[in-house]
Amino acid sequence: MTEGDGPTGTAGRVIVLDVVGLRPDHLDAGLAPNLAELLGGTVAPLRPPFPAVTVPVQTTLATGQSPSAHGDVANGEYDREHDEVAFWERDVEDRYRIWEAASEEAGLTTGVLFFQHLIGTTADVAVTPSPIEDEDNNMLEMNCWTNPDGFYDDLEAEYNHFPLHNYWGPMAGKESSEWILTAARESIERYDPDLLWVYVPHLDYDAQRHGPDADEALDAVGVVDGMLGEFLDWLRSTDRWSETAVNVVGEYGFQNVETPVLPNRALREVGLLEVTEDREGGEEIDLQGSEAFAMVDHQVAHVYTDAVEEARAALADLDGVATVIEGEETAEYGIDHPNAGELVLVAERDAWFQYYWWADDEDAPYYATDMDIHAKPGFDPCELFLGETGLASLDPTKVGGSHGRVDPAGFGFYGLGGPAAPEGASDVLDGVDAVDARSVAPTVADLLGVADDLSMAFERPSLLESER
Repeated sequence: MTEGDGPTGTAGRVIVLDVVGLRPDHLDAGLAPNLAELLGGTVAPLRPPFPAVTVPVQTTLATGQSPSAHGDVANGEYDREHDEVAFWERDVEDRYRIWEAASEEAGLTTGVLFFQHLIGTTADVAVTPSPIEDEDNNMLEMNCWTNPDGFYDDLEAEYNHFPLHNYWGPMAGKESSEWILTAARESIERYDPDLLWVYVPHLDYDAQRHGPDADEALDAVGVVDGMLGEFLDWLRSTDRWSETAVNVVGEYGFQNVETPVLPNRALREVGLLEVTEDREGGEEIDLQGSEAFAMVDHQVAHVYTDAVEEARAALADLDGVATVIEGEETAEYGIDHPNAGELVLVAERDAWFQYYWWADDEDAPYYATDMDIHAKPGFDPCELFLGETGLASLDPTKVGGSHGRVDPAGFGFYGLGGPAAPEGASDVLDGVDAVDARSVAPTVADLLGVADDLSMAFERPSLLESER
């Protein structure tokens, strides 16, 4: 199908390039010529699970399961027993993903770079940020957790520290993706994995800052395509290129937004959410004393409450709320899991949810203007903008793009290329309206020839099943 149609069968090496924010029309418009050459022009939209936010989509891609099965229903998790919210803090826990299964059960060498929740993974090669912080989440020293031990020390010695300030925040940009792709080359040269999954974040930033159709976001497509072109040219020079299949995945698409919605402020106004004074005189949310709280995450908000009817009455008619999901309806959305809120809000296409509960910025908690992704009980895209009084802005009207809804505008990307891509794969992709995200992991297993060796409970078949 591309670069010399490989025979139907297994690939000796599979590379997955996880290019968040990539869309098929980017290739149609000629914005990504290197990817277009690799994929031969044959790609398909990818239908993400609901909600279409990072952790639920990544876990679905890597397990072949929906959030109702794997339990990642948001980027954060609310612990009802202890009244605590954690964003981005969990380790691997009981997640069992394609690189772990292929390594443990099929004996392959596997690698994964910068996926969420990697600390503790049994992948043979892994790199993920793990800065050393004090008790107030202030970074004392940049560091990464790696398999094998010492790999980050080698990377740092040759390429300097991973540029965390370019990975998220007002300075987020191409430098982080360049470093990740350099680490990918080093992973292949040193450890020669049979499966390597690489997360490339660059398109995420300007799509959120300016909106997915803004000039800045479209220019970013060319930038990331140039980086990937260099990586692919290097990959073609390696001894195993002839046996390599490359999957290119875009986790979700973005919506243009202009309406920030503040559900916690609405809950406070009707007396369901309580606040207390934080250590610096601002207003901190009192989770234990509140009857309702909204854990916001882009265009989706999980509302945890003992007062369901009162909370629904306060939130359903807010400007920007499209749908309120509860009870048996959660099964229709694939989130019928105890981690989900009693109510789940879905934003209108041009709206998104911000976590704020204060009415005056002078009452904002101490971390509101900081780069503190762990302290905030909700995702905060305002961290992409410099603030007047701190690193992060308090102006939610600056945000131009968001995601989380699952409709055609929120679909992602899937393509398959390389010399070991099987014949007939083009016809498969031509024949689908959208690739279900749950089909990616079984397709990777199929390409590697280990599908029958794995105990993973895939919910959808491999895209190549009909080609065998």
